[in-house]
This record gives sequence, structure tokens and C-alpha cells, in this order.
Amino acid sequence: MTRTAMTSEPRLEWVDVAKGLCIVLVVLMHSTLGVEKAIGETTALNAFIEWARPFRMPDFFLISGLFLAARIDRPWRQYLDTKVVHFAYFYVLWLTIQFALKAPGMVAESGVTATFADYLMSYLVPFGTLWFIYLLMIYFVVAKLLKPAPKWLVLTGAAALHVFAPHTDIFILDEFTNRFVFFYSGYALAPLILAFAERLRAVPALLLSLGLIVWAVVNAAGVNTGLALTHGPDLVYSYVGIGAVIAFSVLMRPTIVGDVLAYCGRNSIAVYLAFTVFMGPARIVLLKLTGGEAAAAVALASAFAGIAGALALQWLVKGTWAGFLFTRPATFRLSTRTAKAGQVAQVQPTAA
Repeated sequence: MTRTAMTSEPRLEWVDVAKGLCIVLVVLMHSTLGVEKAIGETTALNAFIEWARPFRMPDFFLISGLFLAARIDRPWRQYLDTKVVHFAYFYVLWLTIQFALKAPGMVAESGVTATFADYLMSYLVPFGTLWFIYLLMIYFVVAKLLKPAPKWLVLTGAAALHVFAPHTDIFILDEFTNRFVFFYSGYALAPLILAFAERLRAVPALLLSLGLIVWAVVNAAGVNTGLALTHGPDLVYSYVGIGAVIAFSVLMRPTIVGDVLAYCGRNSIAVYLAFTVFMGPARIVLLKLTGGEAAAAVALASAFAGIAGALALQWLVKGTWAGFLFTRPATFRLSTRTAKAGQVAQVQPTAA
């Protein structure tokens, strides 16, 4: 991520911690739901997964738009290269990899023709966990097109879309209307968000911790009553939850936990691309070994395997012939002004 004039070292550190927390929560969610589907019942982790639902993806999208102001004024060719082609490359690559891994089972169940049709359909309807970067490409284009419009007007419209848009069963349309307000908030409210994080650094750790405990209880009550998951009130819970994530990230930044989360955050998109490659096999093996017992432990171990495996793979292929897995070759660039021949664009931890 490029450091801009409106950011400083401490702020970037909390951003990395926040991204790391989000990607860990995302992987844990998929791991838990996968185990629950396999055993046919909920696990002890289900309540925690639901508790994180109001802020988990909203925070991820908000952070993705947080530093957009530094690049949104670039010429369209450069902008599309870094904000669309960049992510399109990794979407196509990892869509193909994930599909190839699942193809044998899909062919056995539905046949070659149906499987190939499903693969082609994935370019219109995002495949599996890859929907996040698919949606980011759309958000970046829409944000650029809306650049001339007053930010307050776009933000108001985005909030209205979230609250009032009907459920259409068209995945991209529904997800766009549901999440765009958070992405655009990151862009439009970036100075306020960064100033908020800066002020939190002056708050005593004990007071910050007590505030997070109170928020955790209130958030749990909102989830349990369904209020935090109802369009309209959920915006309040989501933004308060985002504020809590920022507070937690500022609090954890100087700690070992903060260091671990920050490392995950700096490599969050790499984890997002590859975690299923390791999580799925780990879940299958662990469920067979445990006979379905200790399901929560299996979910935790599977999530760890997904994150650690993705990070290890990125480290192993760096600088090798297989580096294209996480590094976009210069051949797949639209813009040559930001890179000389032979240079590559590494997968970025966020969409900054």
C-alpha cells in the first residue's frame, strides 16, 4: 500500500491490524460453516460467527476504499490497470485454480458440459469466496464515474440503496446495493476515519478495553434480537462495529497479537485467494480423524491451516517461476508509465 500525505506510520499499522482481523474472521466464518455443513449441525463457534456478522465484511469494504482518494484522479488507463485489470488477473487465475481442484467431483456429479458451463458462468456470477474482489472491481469503476458528484449525495444514495433496495436474487446486484455504502464511506469519510484513529491513540488502554467490552455486549444483544441484521438499524451496528475494530486495532498495534494480525493484513488478499486450497483438505482430514467430534476445534484448526497455508505458499513461490500466483506479470498490464518492461505488480493487501 502506498503511503500518502494523509497517513502516517502508526495509522498504517492499525490499518494492517484491522485488515488482518477481518481476513481472520472471514476465513474462520468459511471454516466454521464448512464444518457445520459437513456434520449437519451447528458448532460452538456459530454464535461468534454471527456476532461478527454486522461488521466483518463492512469493515473489509470500508478499508478497501480508505486510500482511494490518492488514486482516483489518475487517468482512466492507469486507474483501470491498478483497480480493475489487477484484480481481474487474480480473479481469473484463482477461479481457474479453484475450479480445477473441484472439477473432478463436479464432473462426476454433473458431467463435463455442465461443469464447463458452470466455469463460464463464474465470469458473470462470482465463484465461491472470490466474490469480494469481483465486487471491488465494480466499486472502483463506479466510484471513478461518480467522482464529479458531491460525496454527501453519493453517500446518501448508497445508504438508501442499502436500506431500501429489494432482494432480487441477482447476486451481484444484491451485493452491490448491500455493500457499496461501506466501500464509498471509506473513500468519502477517510479524513474523519483517520482522525478518529489518531484520537484513539491518546485514550488510555484500560478505558479503550472497557469500551470494547461494552460494545461487544451491545452488539451481541443486537444480533440476538435480530436488530443488528435488519436493513436500516444494521447500518448503525455496522458503523459502530467498524469503529470498534479501529479501536481494537489501535489497542493491539504495539502487541504481539497486533504484529501477527498486521502481517495477515499486509497479505490479506493473498490469504483470501488461496485459503480454500488448504482449508478444505484440512477439514476433510480432521473430520475423518475425529469422527465429527470436537467440531469447533476442527473449524479452528482448518481456519489456521487455510491462513498458514496461503501465507506459506506466497512465501515459497516469491521470486520463482510460480510467482505469477501472487504477482501480476508485466505482460498483463495496461499501463506502462508506472512500470518498466520486466517489472511486475504484486498482489496488494487491500485495494488501496
